[in-house]
Amino acid sequence: MLTKYIQAALLKAKYKILSDDGTFYGEIPEFQGVWANADTLEACREELVEVLEEWIFLRVSHHLPLPIVDGIELSIKKVA
Repeated sequence: MLTKYIQAALLKAKYKILSDDGTFYGEIPEFQGVWANADTLEACREELVEVLEEWIFLRVSHHLPLPIVDGIELSIKKVA
């Protein structure tokens, strides 16, 4: 479930080359604060995955909601 969620979120990523230094910038618009910047597109994608994973774990640890992506909803259920 987590892998599918991350993959679905990454399909929504937007990338561009920054004109001032030629590096790649990537972000996932629905995920506030999830962005990456690197020298190559592949490095930017890898960094974006790491940032997204950390963002998800931070939100879950603080009991904050996560966006629903392509019908995939991540939530923590209380254990009795």
